[in-house]
Amino acid sequence: MIENNRIVGTFINSKSFGFVIPDDKKIKTDIFIPKANFGKARNNHKVVVEITKQAKAGKKPEGRIVEVIGGVNEAGIDMLSLIKEYELPYRFPEEVVQEAREIKQEIEEKDKKGRKDLREEIIFTIDGEDAKDLDDAVKVEKLENGHYKLDVHIADVSNYVREKTELDKEANSRGTSIYMLGRVIPMLPRELSNGICSLNAGQDRFAISCTMEINEKGVVASSDIYKSIIKVTERMNYTDVQKILDKTDKEVSKRYEKYIKEFEIMAELANILKNKRKEQGYLNLDIPETKIELDKKGKPVKVEKYETTFAHEIIEQFMLIANETVAERFYWLEAPFIYRVHEEPDLEKVQELNKFLHNFGYRILANKDNIHPKEFAKVLEKVKGKQEEKVVANLILRTLKVATYESENKGHFGIASKYYCHFTSPIRRYPDLFIHRIISKYIEKDYAVDDWFLEKYNKRATKRAFHSSEREKIATKVEREAEKIKKAEFMENKIGEQYEGIVSSVTSFGIFVELENTIEGLIRFENLDNDYYIYDDTNKILIGERTKREFKIGDKVKIEVIDASKQYRRVDFKLIENE
Repeated sequence: MIENNRIVGTFINSKSFGFVIPDDKKIKTDIFIPKANFGKARNNHKVVVEITKQAKAGKKPEGRIVEVIGGVNEAGIDMLSLIKEYELPYRFPEEVVQEAREIKQEIEEKDKKGRKDLREEIIFTIDGEDAKDLDDAVKVEKLENGHYKLDVHIADVSNYVREKTELDKEANSRGTSIYMLGRVIPMLPRELSNGICSLNAGQDRFAISCTMEINEKGVVASSDIYKSIIKVTERMNYTDVQKILDKTDKEVSKRYEKYIKEFEIMAELANILKNKRKEQGYLNLDIPETKIELDKKGKPVKVEKYETTFAHEIIEQFMLIANETVAERFYWLEAPFIYRVHEEPDLEKVQELNKFLHNFGYRILANKDNIHPKEFAKVLEKVKGKQEEKVVANLILRTLKVATYESENKGHFGIASKYYCHFTSPIRRYPDLFIHRIISKYIEKDYAVDDWFLEKYNKRATKRAFHSSEREKIATKVEREAEKIKKAEFMENKIGEQYEGIVSSVTSFGIFVELENTIEGLIRFENLDNDYYIYDDTNKILIGERTKREFKIGDKVKIEVIDASKQYRRVDFKLIENE
């Protein structure tokens, strides 16, 4: 039985009847379409089909075409099909757009009351070159006592997106922005996300700020959270900051000459914070993300690893410490809150992981009373720079639980932290926006909130946390599927080409191989070689019956691309024997 009443798929016309091949691969059957139900669909159109009869007595389910999305090869139809498949809200309702347009794009004098004026301070945003929604800015200075003063300024979105407004209802409903390779489904309209809420250089902006005094061991000695008004001095990008630190580009260094000391102090502090995290057992999985370059028509022209630099780590470390500081403060206040929770993995899963790690000579020490992130961190440190590094990191990632949003603080295993929240991205994540409201309320009430407030917002925190977790799951799935589509499309004209890769997974139907550019493909049994392979489920190894040849996770292999399908979101390889 097909649970969803409406399915997105590809329509195939067979003259007297038609059928739809669902995009959702969990649906294992085509949907029969009588000729009278074709609507305006033509062969190889992406369509939305409504189920009119469920499958029974050996017959396929029946349906009728209710919407034609477009031809399978038309520009943008692949991403639009994904949007339809997951029923994503890709347009804002008119009342939401109207509210956004009514918000003034300049700060009004009457709203400045109660805010610390930091517009004369030297403050930077550091983001990717093409980022448009800039919601965090930073400043670091070295104090006379040898400590560091770190200011993290986050866009005060809650000042504009008020409760019970249409803007807030829509933001809550969406839960998060979704990034689909060349297309973004934002949580907030662009009047806010790219306008008054974005910390654009040279423009007055409202922020919620967290100032921390951090000692030379990376410990926060004191902190303050307050409302502010800032004016970003320079909009920096990761590439230029890295060039400044490396002293590799004279032109860039000259352009930002008066700020070089600022960035060097940032790097100093980031290193201190990073080293402290390593001591605590922070899991630096270092799994490369994919960078996919599209042409004007949305076709992938380049797929490669997304290279990160220490400049990325500077911002990551500053955001982590700010998130922890805010979470700890409001935990001890017993405030209604949304925490970012990452619970420790199940012992059974750790034991399963150890079976794989045994093949590489590693082991994670754990028992039912003690599973510590430091043990995982030790293994990650041992594999650093080795051939199996990426595979081991992926295996550990699969062992860990998925982080969620919860109204109860349970700590964050992955970053080895007792208190953690998402405070730093209110433009694109609803939990951040929600806790900004809580923070604002406590500041406005001088931290003396009443029982009515506590009861009301505790209920809201639980409800919003659950909904945000569900929306995040969908966003993650959509982003992965978008990537799969573009990777498969990129490989469609690489049929016959040969590459080296690493076995990333072993299954009962073949082995998955990941290439250097992060594209993964399947070698089915029939495309391995002329042996018969037995699947050892315990050790996740394939063993040749005649040759006794083994295939296991981490093995280097040479492959040839034999098929790739954007429609089916898959890439197929065959094994090539090394010459």
